[in-house]
Amino acid sequence: MKKFKFLLLVPLFFVCFLVSGCSFGEDEETEKAIEKTSDRDLTPLEENTSVYIAEDGAASGAGFYIAEEKGYFDEYNIDVEFVQFANSDDMLPALAAGEVDIAGGVSTSSFFNAIAQGIDVKIIADKGHYIEGSSYFSFVVREDLQDEIKDYEDLKGKRVAVSSRNAVDDYIFQEMLKHAGLTEDDVEFVLMSDFGNMLASMGNGSIDAALQIEPLITQGIEQGIHARLGDATDFAPNAQIAMVLGSPQFIEKDQDVSLRFMAAYLKGVRDYNEAFLNDKGRDEIIDIMTKHTALKDSAIWEKVSITGLDPNGRMFIDDIKKQYDMYKKNGATRGEFDFDESIDTSVTEKAVEIIGEYELTE
Repeated sequence: MKKFKFLLLVPLFFVCFLVSGCSFGEDEETEKAIEKTSDRDLTPLEENTSVYIAEDGAASGAGFYIAEEKGYFDEYNIDVEFVQFANSDDMLPALAAGEVDIAGGVSTSSFFNAIAQGIDVKIIADKGHYIEGSSYFSFVVREDLQDEIKDYEDLKGKRVAVSSRNAVDDYIFQEMLKHAGLTEDDVEFVLMSDFGNMLASMGNGSIDAALQIEPLITQGIEQGIHARLGDATDFAPNAQIAMVLGSPQFIEKDQDVSLRFMAAYLKGVRDYNEAFLNDKGRDEIIDIMTKHTALKDSAIWEKVSITGLDPNGRMFIDDIKKQYDMYKKNGATRGEFDFDESIDTSVTEKAVEIIGEYELTE
């Protein structure tokens, strides 16, 4: 049985007790390790090393999948193993204790609460943002209402489905309302946690609009169920939808491994950008995505709006803070979240220094 399975049986409060922030001395050691690494090339590790990634087959994990399939991890003598959890809340204690090394997470009040209460994980790189004019997570309206709902302000009095409260979905919804000059009282909010149910509800006319995600956006358009309503970049161009998370042990102690892991990951992200934004090696990357994600239809991959992944791993940190502020204003957070302690981009920045800054060429 793998080492991380036992942790899942440990009560959350016990993990909170076990896990604590790193001391000043440890931070100093981390900085010295990074400086030392910068003086040499990233040669392969002397021993084959396993890295455990909590990933559920989401499209935003493209950098992991591509780096594995194209041998970028192998180049550094790293073996990756993917571990599935029911949701990000379940995997946080395992990540904090180093039972898994890397995970993908989204902004929710419960995520911030867990960290504020002692679950020590690090936010280290981008794992999902919007691409201007082609957002993978955007609003749609019922196909038969296209002539009636032409702009966001036309949602007044309509039934709008959103998948969660006090999470990034709710944040995007609230940003849309502000952009439209509306308040929540002006629309009928429908909480619907399953995106597939949104598609069905749109089809039977029980909702008028929804904050929907790919590939269901494209599938719904092709089936004549709904149509896009503008694009989420109309009102939230710098929204940080998902982040790469790292365990403190992996990021701060295992510098030789984490730095090479990040370099390989970013190489995979860069191939992803070249494929979908520059049409270079597209077929190969689509094959990899169909292998690792729930979307198995390569023809749909040719049509969907893809997840934005920054080739240098940069995040919209100000937007993460803005999301937290909304949850705090709503009374959904407990304790104080220390951004300086929890956001650590040092490994990502050092990897970029070594493999070079990336600019997409057209």
